[in-house]
Amino acid sequence: MHQDLLREFSLEGRVAVITGGGSGIAREASRVMAQAGARVVPVDVNEAGLAETAELVKAVGGQASPRRLDVTDREAVQALADETVRTLGRLDVWVNAAGILEDAAIVEASEAHVDKVMAVNQKGVYWGCAAAGRVMQAQGRGSIINVSSAGAEMAPPLKSVYSMTKAAVAALTRCAAHEFGPAGVRVNAVAPGWVETPMTAYRFRDESGQEMGQQGKEAVLKQMAMGSPLRLTGVPRDIALAMLYLASDAARFVTGQILRPNGGVLML
Repeated sequence: MHQDLLREFSLEGRVAVITGGGSGIAREASRVMAQAGARVVPVDVNEAGLAETAELVKAVGGQASPRRLDVTDREAVQALADETVRTLGRLDVWVNAAGILEDAAIVEASEAHVDKVMAVNQKGVYWGCAAAGRVMQAQGRGSIINVSSAGAEMAPPLKSVYSMTKAAVAALTRCAAHEFGPAGVRVNAVAPGWVETPMTAYRFRDESGQEMGQQGKEAVLKQMAMGSPLRLTGVPRDIALAMLYLASDAARFVTGQILRPNGGVLML
């Protein structure tokens, strides 16, 4: 591959904060962006998961500076953005990937359930955009990447609050792209289809809550794959590579967009 093309996808010398970095898609995004040359700052409330992510980044020759962070804490999120610039000298990429998934029927959802999901999935992304936006506008550069979902545009059963928050993320992405664009800051989102992560592991439990064996798991994956024209289900790297594109100079002309790596389960 020509070196000019490699440079356009390179994150060499850049700094990327990745929320939710203790597991799943955000963990793989930490690994991929480190492979592309970035110094990554994975953040999460799961400190054990962060330690594992840091080791995986180290194993591919990358550098990680894990930090414990509750994304619902506005002041803590801003403090992290400021600390990143103070200690690492810059902030080039901010990925809002922290999220939770909990089921509830609309007529049965408690106020606590609604508040909990909205606090992480919606307000957490808002505070991340605000903190990164303040720093990046002052720098005159940067890429913010939010995580929406195919569920924002579909109607998955018992996931009304989750879907609502992910639709809000898509709207916020477009608003932030308008506000931050004149300062040279791009804001985009990925909206994954079904991806095998710890958050979706409930699919591999039977009605009694027991984990299925390998044969049962393979049957579930096969059934899920039938919803895709490609007959595929997603893995975290599928989404992480899309994030790498949005983070890199290859996407310099892309902002306010929702990129849908979903296997074709939803086509817009």
